[in-house]
Amino acid sequence: MASDTRIRWTAPALFSTDIVGDKPILVRDYIRWALYDPNHGYFSKLSGPVGLLEKSIRFNQLQGRTAYLKYLDNLYKQHDIAWFTPVELFKPWYAHGIAEAILRTANLSVPLKIYEIGGGSGTCAKCIMDYMMLNAPPKVYNNMTYTSVEISPSLAKRQLETVGEVQSHSSRFSVECRDATHKKGWGDVQPEPCWVIMLEVLDNLPHDIVYSLNQGSPWMEVWLEKAQNSSQISEVYKPIEDKQIDQCIKIIGMDKELANENILISTARSMWSKVFPKPQRVWLPTGCLQLLEVLHWALPKMSLIASDFSYLPDIKIAGDRAPLVSTKKDGRTVDHSSYLDAKGDADIFFPTDFWLLERMDHHCSGWSNEMKGSTSSKPVKKRRTITLDTGAFMEEFGLPSKTRTKDGYNPLLDDFKNTKFYLSVPTHNFK
Repeated sequence: MASDTRIRWTAPALFSTDIVGDKPILVRDYIRWALYDPNHGYFSKLSGPVGLLEKSIRFNQLQGRTAYLKYLDNLYKQHDIAWFTPVELFKPWYAHGIAEAILRTANLSVPLKIYEIGGGSGTCAKCIMDYMMLNAPPKVYNNMTYTSVEISPSLAKRQLETVGEVQSHSSRFSVECRDATHKKGWGDVQPEPCWVIMLEVLDNLPHDIVYSLNQGSPWMEVWLEKAQNSSQISEVYKPIEDKQIDQCIKIIGMDKELANENILISTARSMWSKVFPKPQRVWLPTGCLQLLEVLHWALPKMSLIASDFSYLPDIKIAGDRAPLVSTKKDGRTVDHSSYLDAKGDADIFFPTDFWLLERMDHHCSGWSNEMKGSTSSKPVKKRRTITLDTGAFMEEFGLPSKTRTKDGYNPLLDDFKNTKFYLSVPTHNFK
């Protein structure tokens, strides 16, 4: 089994234990504290919210959907955890599909190097390494390295234990306990081709909020401050000055919505907003933008595979791309109506806008910037990207028959229609 000495810990910045102190903070800083503070954050609790199954589910022994849901309910009651990830519920088949996608696309003339951001219980890493050991050419497994970048010390230790169950994996696997969004933790730029895996990571990255008073008003960034002599937290709206918020707005094109209107439409919009004023709130994935910027800087030849929710039902919080804020205790889930209710004891997870993810990915790779100054009529993209729903991804790269019950019901394909896979590969891989 791997030794804990392979963990490298870089302490993240600390926030006030009251989250919002004497100075106002941006919404993303509040969310980062609530989820990742090393002492009080949701993902830093010793018990850990992520479940680990002792053995794989034998779907072909279950009669159908009712039997599967009953089996799943019993699992949650036995483990008393917040959730099981898809890679855990459908192990090893979910990770095997990812491994096959990597094998088909990777440049196997160089050693295979994989990074996983937020590796959870370590199941994905172990199953991918199992697949490479059994199915890839021997030189691929013998020369590969797999690095997990994990912010939670308790999950980092669990990953070492999980992967260490196979002795030969241990020399090829390591955990770096740090925040992947911090550029310093990556050291120097690594020019070798590599793969980056992010499963259910994007949904927990910090977001910001921008607000406008009505349809014709400019966007303002949202800050949080504490009232004097009170613990009550309130939102404060300021002109856009934060670099990440401003960059996100420009990538989406929100800055051009009003600028590109002709005088007639602008006048009509102004009149309409005065008669029927409608405040607007939009959640911006600034944490995702920051992570992509760092990854493209540190790993300029990376290929990326990410999977996450494209839609979340029954969201009670206002705003486009608003999150679910949920607490689970004693097997009962409670959804909150305000993100400010999350104080380290609640999950905060967002739907992923895959159209926006692609735009940010291209922007951070430098391609979007080259487009602005290019004189070529047909500039070449730096990356090839594709978004597939989970069913299509598994039909292409996985073995769907392995997660099918006796009557033909397939929970991976039938129950995860709100999740998608995003693949982004440098164009030089296809030369």
